[in-house]
Amino acid sequence: MNTITSLPEARDFVAQFRNGSYRNIVALTGAGISTESGIPDFRSPGGIWSKRQPVQYQDFVADEASRLEDWDRRFEMLDFFEKAEPNAAHLALTRLAKSDALTCLITQNVDGLHQRAGFPEVRLIEIHGNSTFAQCLECGTRAELDDQRRKVEVGDSPRCRACGGLLKAAVISFGQQMPERALHHAARAAQECDLFLVLGSSLVVHPAAQLPAVAVKAGADLVILNAEETPLDSLASTVIRTPLAQTFADFGEELPEFP
Repeated sequence: MNTITSLPEARDFVAQFRNGSYRNIVALTGAGISTESGIPDFRSPGGIWSKRQPVQYQDFVADEASRLEDWDRRFEMLDFFEKAEPNAAHLALTRLAKSDALTCLITQNVDGLHQRAGFPEVRLIEIHGNSTFAQCLECGTRAELDDQRRKVEVGDSPRCRACGGLLKAAVISFGQQMPERALHHAARAAQECDLFLVLGSSLVVHPAAQLPAVAVKAGADLVILNAEETPLDSLASTVIRTPLAQTFADFGEELPEFP
């Protein structure tokens, strides 16, 4: 395993992703790609989850007080998300997709920064959902979070205008079933790629943490870009420890627009 800790060496290494050496790149991103955009890692010590216990899905469905608590923290997180801007690492992945080198991006993040960086939705799998908007638990109708603030402030759970069902942030909550279709798509992409990139994920949250091993077993190269060690470092051909935004700061000229 090759370990890179020098920023110039890291920049030289990632430049190869644009030269056509790999024809089917799949990437997995975690909280570490967004911390340099100003979004805290909510799971880390001092993060929101260490101060306020997450609301379980079953409690959200059954209890009004739990629903209001969950809405309150979603608004708190949304304030972080709206102040943040995509960084050079987000933009680099968009450029790779526009060049057709990156065929699939699987993200554990719920902050919507990949979309704001212009990443094509057709190639994006949000395996943990998205916390920047809401959906009806009954009919799936989308609703904007800001439109629900006044309702929550007076102590009422927001309801769907279409069917009256409960609205909930479109994130996968603790205890909620993972999206089977998205998981199947992600696993298939991992099996078919020739390079699997991990950017800013500790690789301890399953099932996403299993995907790099799936890719390696199918014959792909694995490159992990993460500040700290991960349980799968030994499977990687190269591990890069430098800050992601700085690593991709000089990634190259803007590539053609995605069709």
